[in-house]
Amino acid sequence: MTRVTVVGAGFVGMTCAQRLAEKELAEEVVLIDIVEGRPQGIALDLNQAAAVEGYQSLVIGTNDPRDTYESDLFIVTAGLPRKPGMDRSDLLEVNGKIINSVADYIREGSPDAKVIAVTNPLDTMVYLLAERLGFDKRRVVGMAGVLDSARMAFFISEKIGGGIQDVRCMVLGGHGDSMVPMPQFSTVNGVSIPALLPEEEIDAINHRTQHGGAEIVNLLKTGSAYYAPASASVAMAKSILRNEHRLMPCCAHLSGQYGLEDIYMGVPVVLGANGVERVVELELEESASALLHKSADAIRRDLGLLREKELLVTA
Repeated sequence: MTRVTVVGAGFVGMTCAQRLAEKELAEEVVLIDIVEGRPQGIALDLNQAAAVEGYQSLVIGTNDPRDTYESDLFIVTAGLPRKPGMDRSDLLEVNGKIINSVADYIREGSPDAKVIAVTNPLDTMVYLLAERLGFDKRRVVGMAGVLDSARMAFFISEKIGGGIQDVRCMVLGGHGDSMVPMPQFSTVNGVSIPALLPEEEIDAINHRTQHGGAEIVNLLKTGSAYYAPASASVAMAKSILRNEHRLMPCCAHLSGQYGLEDIYMGVPVVLGANGVERVVELELEESASALLHKSADAIRRDLGLLREKELLVTA
């Protein structure tokens, strides 16, 4: 029996559970949260939708980490969301404590699991999670690039007047303002973006992509994005669970690739049954490489803050 656990029953987590069930990616989808009654209520609602939608997956709502034991894969969404005007770095301490507590019960009850992290600040939290778990780094990956690339794809489709199903984009670097959109590696049905749009329009799309999450936060006032983040997370889960070997931009551990050592950040990877099957190294122009390293510097600063707060402790 395949079991996938979603940690956190907020909007991202509940939408992940819904999409996992509807796509029947696991016989059991466990939704866990610290708020009593919330995951149980969401699970009951989703199970009652099964007769209408026609899926067989069973959703289990719980507050007990023991109900997650022997999971094949975790999607970790738990954490405080951003509020208007809040930088991701402001979330370091509170979300770092949550990530460490989640890692402890994943390690205890599901030592062979793969883990997809969604909690912000993403790149820092993935590193913290991987260190606390002590798993093979290939089994721990972060959701960021798939979401950022999907946002960029929509902005491009808006500009060219449709055809989003033909748009494929690549965004590298940290999940935040320092991310590095890569129009030269983005296409519409094989045609490169620079061949379709003038430079000033591409620059505007890049800027909007970098601030895509903040744009939604500012519009919602009291929340953040959840439909697209959930879709991106479940797409990654599907590639792992079904060994699809899809090439996706994800927050992965680097050990020399792109000239970066012992850091998690967004790069193209192949996702399969082992998690990150391999990191794909693109031939970057000097300017793009410099931006990638600048993004890495921002992540390292956050890691330094975690160490100062004594939250970053290797298992």
